[in-house]
Amino acid sequence: MGQEQQPGRRLVLGAAVLGAAGAAAVGTGGSALADDRSGGRGKDRHGGRLPVPAVVAHRGASGYRPEHTFGSYQLALDMGADVIEQDLVPTKDGHLVCRHENDITATTDVADHPEFAGRKTTKKVDGKDLTGWFTEDFTLAELHTLRAKERIPQTRQRNTLYDGRWEVPLFEDVLKWAHKEGKRRGRPVWLHIETKHPTYFRKLGLELEPRLAKLLRKYGRHREDSPNFVQSFEPSSIQKLKKLVRCPGVCLLDAPASRPWDFVEAGDPRTVADLVKPEGLKWIARFADGIGPVVDLVIPKNPDGSLGEPTTLVRDAHARGLVLHPYTMRNENTFLPADFRRGTDPNAYGDAFGAFSAYFKTGIDGIFTDNPDTGLLAAEDFRSR
Repeated sequence: MGQEQQPGRRLVLGAAVLGAAGAAAVGTGGSALADDRSGGRGKDRHGGRLPVPAVVAHRGASGYRPEHTFGSYQLALDMGADVIEQDLVPTKDGHLVCRHENDITATTDVADHPEFAGRKTTKKVDGKDLTGWFTEDFTLAELHTLRAKERIPQTRQRNTLYDGRWEVPLFEDVLKWAHKEGKRRGRPVWLHIETKHPTYFRKLGLELEPRLAKLLRKYGRHREDSPNFVQSFEPSSIQKLKKLVRCPGVCLLDAPASRPWDFVEAGDPRTVADLVKPEGLKWIARFADGIGPVVDLVIPKNPDGSLGEPTTLVRDAHARGLVLHPYTMRNENTFLPADFRRGTDPNAYGDAFGAFSAYFKTGIDGIFTDNPDTGLLAAEDFRSR
């Protein structure tokens, strides 16, 4: 695990995990990660294998249900999403729950609970001052008295219909749900699991990696051929997890000028722009199996917001044996590149199919999307060409 991966690793991981060409040649056999490439891209979507490009349901089907709820996860699975994402933060008593942020002000009804009014506070999280309510100040029992709600109601007004319907999920319950649904469907439910703010929580005595690894081992999802990925914006978190579990790790990458927070804390001057260079990718490949770059690292935008020319990132990452899962595609105009927006309403749908196609043409192995049904149709269109 501690040695640099060779380009051939992608033939195992890419084929095993995301269906890259050459799986048969390396003999992946009956592994849950293996992909039979005898009949073209993603031939067996429902046989426990992942197609290329894979569609990752970002926080579930969050374009249609409040994010990180069982409503969002189940809908994504029912739509046929290839992988479903969870973001993990801890409670005061050390349980892992699914929220995109530990600040739950915008995603729960906590502000409507007078008994928790005194918990509102200001904290510095990864260098940013945030005021609100935070999971690390609530026990699991207290958190379960809250209900989830839509994070961006001004954009997704229809999602507010489901406000209050679901609790904040306990991650262990997600693992139980995935096991049950996998047995019912006769194929594994793939998960993409992110550690959020791991350095911040480590300083609070709420280290994420051992808690996550313990749960993955308990449910048999810790192996190299397990149907899940672990991911983080902090490379050191993936390095820690690689010592505890063997499932594929993905290093998430933000804007070029940004620095992973663990780099900031450690005084490492490197930026994401450094990490996406061949030498940076070589370093990542020593401990990770893939990268999750923001889509602008794959195709930058022009000054007018339209898509420019693709970078060499896909080629360079593949040369180092790394798979790529860029983030995030959404259907609404406000989130689309300018050349794929339609009409003047920022909340109306634009030409999402055109945007998906542009990203797929770069050779990415998968993509995160709030709208897995759109992504799946776009992926089928791409494969049929």
